Amino acid sequence: MDRILIIGSCGAGKSTMARKLATKTQLPIIHLDQHYWKPGWTEPEVEEWEKKVSQLIQAEQWIMDGNYSGTFHLRMPRADTIIFLDFSRWRCLWQILLRWWKYLGTTRPDLAENCPEHLSLSFLHYVFVFPITHRPRILTWLKKVENSHRIIRLANRKEVNNFLENLID
Repeated sequence: MDRILIIGSCGAGKSTMARKLATKTQLPIIHLDQHYWKPGWTEPEVEEWEKKVSQLIQAEQWIMDGNYSGTFHLRMPRADTIIFLDFSRWRCLWQILLRWWKYLGTTRPDLAENCPEHLSLSFLHYVFVFPITHRPRILTWLKKVENSHRIIRLANRKEVNNFLENLID
């Protein structure tokens, strides 16, 4: 495993898993949220974002966490391993509430500078409908690369912990 892509709903624990995986593998982490968001939660233009992702994926080794399905066409072919955190919406929503409370008024370590933690109804709605609106798209992409990539689907914390514990250092 040299280029690991971690995808899944917001709140599934992609960044946490990336940090734990990096500790075991010594691979560098690329938190896409740090590269996507500009101060004050400002979004980049599509072309600027795709150019940035194209640069990031050129490294020989990485653990990249973040969904950003609009760049799957760039990232999935370059990855050799894809970890899909396929958690329930309820677990993700709970994790988001815990994260919001923990980082309230501050910027999380896996986010861009000057993007303080906040919560909105539209964000909660996005997470709630993720299994209906985004999960099918992820499964379609995974089907496209299943013969050429190592795909690992983890559905809960126990499976994540077992995967990490059984990973050979």
